[in-house]
Amino acid sequence: MNTMAARRFIHASLRGIIKSNKADVKTRGAEVLRNSRLNKGMAFTLKERQHMGIMGLLPPVVFTQDEQAKRVLKELRRWQNDLDRYIYLSSLLDRNEKLFYRVLCDNIEECMPIVYTPTVGQACQNWGKIFRKPRGLYITIHDAGHVYDVLGSWPDQDVKACVVTDGERILGLGDLGAYGMGIPVGKLALYTALGGVKPENCLPVTIDVGTNNQTLLDDPYYFGLRHRRVDGQQYDDLIDEFMEAIVKRFGQDTLVQFEDFGNHNAFRFKEKYKHKFCTFNDDIQGTASVAVAGILASKRITGKQLKDSTFLFQGAGEANLGIATLLAMAIEKEGVPAEDSRKRIYLVDTKGLLVKDRPKGGITPEKAVFAQDHEPIDDFADCVAAIKPSALVGAAAMAGSFTEPIIRDMASWNDRPVIFALSNPTSKAECTAEQAYTWTDGRCVFASGSPFDPVQYNGKTYHPGQGNNAYIFPGMALGVITCGIRHVRNHYFLFASEVSGGICLICVCVRACYNQMSHCSNRLSNASKRHRLKRLDHVYEDRFVLNWKRF
Repeated sequence: MNTMAARRFIHASLRGIIKSNKADVKTRGAEVLRNSRLNKGMAFTLKERQHMGIMGLLPPVVFTQDEQAKRVLKELRRWQNDLDRYIYLSSLLDRNEKLFYRVLCDNIEECMPIVYTPTVGQACQNWGKIFRKPRGLYITIHDAGHVYDVLGSWPDQDVKACVVTDGERILGLGDLGAYGMGIPVGKLALYTALGGVKPENCLPVTIDVGTNNQTLLDDPYYFGLRHRRVDGQQYDDLIDEFMEAIVKRFGQDTLVQFEDFGNHNAFRFKEKYKHKFCTFNDDIQGTASVAVAGILASKRITGKQLKDSTFLFQGAGEANLGIATLLAMAIEKEGVPAEDSRKRIYLVDTKGLLVKDRPKGGITPEKAVFAQDHEPIDDFADCVAAIKPSALVGAAAMAGSFTEPIIRDMASWNDRPVIFALSNPTSKAECTAEQAYTWTDGRCVFASGSPFDPVQYNGKTYHPGQGNNAYIFPGMALGVITCGIRHVRNHYFLFASEVSGGICLICVCVRACYNQMSHCSNRLSNASKRHRLKRLDHVYEDRFVLNWKRF
């Protein structure tokens, strides 16, 4: 290149005509600092400041990203409650995306409970108060017929994964309407932090069709639609249009993760779309996968095979039915016929034990699969006494339902009773870790959906396991996106359970079925990658992939 050509190249670069491989030089000046994806804060070097036209817009000292991360952590720890910490990290994400993910990835045990459960539940409840900058895409019932145009407003065109909610059943908190946006935002943050999916490939969506939460309807500052939920055909047509618009806009292999839809819709959509779109429901399938991973891991502690165990579920909603379905598949893999595998699984809903021809009725098609030949029992404690299960699983947000008599009964006929109190947030847990360890004399295998502090009992320290979906859905998303999987099949989640149960979910010395995040924080992303590799042969055999490059 001669001198004149070099000069023209330099001037063209400075004017933003020629793109750099390292940065988008079309954006210059103050706009660089306003763009969270480009902004590096005070980590911009002198050369970068000159090149990008931001000289004088920052203090003169250059701090490395490591130095900035230390400062962020110091400030984060200064706040007195987790909601304030959530707001602080959200503001960091709004202004410096790279630094946010650096802090999150390097401090996953400390930060994940803030950006995800349990704090995200509190954030959703206060979403209108803490709202600073819009994140994600809001699609309303009034956008019917124009959903594709609304998707066109999203600035990133290379979307690979979308997490969508309609806000009807946020964690165990109920209908939060448009305030449910915190869930897709939090989920996708972990797609990046644990699965390595680029932020620009992620799209959080809230579909606002109204809310049945009267408190929100009466709130003058609620910013969602102010009417009761629209349902029926009009609602179904909107969801259909959304799914078709996603494919039209971003491609057939775009992953759509359904999150926190009401029970009556979650199962319908899972069945309706599973052969047509690339989709899964994390409440049903993701929760099932991580719970079954814990159960598989607990075998090493209890010494019992699944086929020799009996399982009792408190609740028969989407989470528990999903766990029960996947658990039956796991039992079947131990050589038990499918019908017999389900006979080892009992579920209790608001009308009592699921039994055939139950006088009180209420047996939906999804529940009927697990209806047993047993006399009707209304009370959960009576069910425990009659069935004498090896494991109790709760995921129905029935706080305190695992009472002291129930857990002590479990300890009376099990050397190592399995107690999974999986409801989120922590306030909805069926029992606390301290209660479980105390009432079983430290013999239980305990796991919860949200974190509990270590428990001191009889001179020993017990570290409660956390059956967090974060062990599963980032790896599932990574595998689906990498391979271009066309349809996410249920047995992929069983493979993920087996991988998780074997890699990072056992800690025999403290009788916890899930390792603490501090023990495996740097292994979570590796587990996500192992999930992908474990599934590769299966998905290629199924021929449900668009990317035929073998790994």
